[in-house]
Amino acid sequence: MGQSLVRAKPDLKEELFHPHLRGGKPGDKHVNKVVKGLPGYSDNPKPVAEEKSDCLPPVRYGYRSFDRQWILPDSRVINQPNPELWRSHGEQQLYLTAPSDRSPTAGPALSFTTAIPDLHHYNGRGGRVFPLYRDAAATQPNLPPKLLEFLTTEYKKPVTAEDFLAYLAGVAAHPAYTARFQMDLAQPGLRMPMTAQPKLFAQAAELGRRVIWLHTFGERFADRKADRPPGPPRLPKERAPRIPKAGAIPDDPASMPDEIDYDASQRRLLVGTGFVDNVPPEVWQYEVSGKRVLTQWFSYRKKNRARPIIGDRRPPSKLGDIQPDHWLAEYTTELLNVLHVLALLVEMEPAQAKLLEAICGGPTLDFRG
Repeated sequence: MGQSLVRAKPDLKEELFHPHLRGGKPGDKHVNKVVKGLPGYSDNPKPVAEEKSDCLPPVRYGYRSFDRQWILPDSRVINQPNPELWRSHGEQQLYLTAPSDRSPTAGPALSFTTAIPDLHHYNGRGGRVFPLYRDAAATQPNLPPKLLEFLTTEYKKPVTAEDFLAYLAGVAAHPAYTARFQMDLAQPGLRMPMTAQPKLFAQAAELGRRVIWLHTFGERFADRKADRPPGPPRLPKERAPRIPKAGAIPDDPASMPDEIDYDASQRRLLVGTGFVDNVPPEVWQYEVSGKRVLTQWFSYRKKNRARPIIGDRRPPSKLGDIQPDHWLAEYTTELLNVLHVLALLVEMEPAQAKLLEAICGGPTLDFRG
């Protein structure tokens, strides 16, 4: 797609590259504007209209919860990228995403990713991103200055930024939190009960490390001794999703899948004419505040990805028509990764719900730092 834009004739580039409009006029991004490069990348001396060189290699991008995609790290073609997120991105960085202008309605109240996330990563609406660290070297926690000192004093044991983030994951990244605090969440903004009991804090943080390990597909908090090996998480073989020979998802253009469904009687996920067996109904139903993870994930990889044009919006750029004409092997690999992760998260929910009850039923801390 990027190379098609670069190689297009100058008069066609403006038609393909829809400018960012502000007040009906081109805003900060259009084919003739020179803009600074993203932090960590060289500045772009040419506008898109004059560019003829190859595109930069794509990088992982956290598009939605449990949906990792790819993006060109070129500020000329990204609408309002957050320079602070790109500047502080590093090998130890970790992002928490949550709704900001509305409250969660079901599923986990927050999500995690290691890839630079979309603003609306949480579920596609009204999102906000919270990086764990303020710098790429992961030396400056993005937390209130006295919080960790306060918790260390209360628990009489050192508390790190990762411990605190893991605690949040253990407490709020599951449906029981969202259900319990539904009335309190009528006003947008997540409120976290901080236990005063060191033992409960440690238990929640340990559960949270596993949650984050799952959300990040094994890229953070890997620990073989704690049954969190590096790499994509996997269920035991007897509970793992599997694609039998008869269920192979066709990879020819004529059979490109356009529908996804579920057969509860066979615990089978239907992908076009292919299928995946051993998929629990809770995985099919897994949602992040009204958005079904599997149906949303599939919508960006199915044959017809067109979106309805609402109101007087202009038709989408023809660059959007450039997409694989067949089901890719990497789609199958990633689909299985997602199924394993969601199933393992579902298995954790009872333990998280029980711990949340214990935290809310006991003494809590009041930090005003």
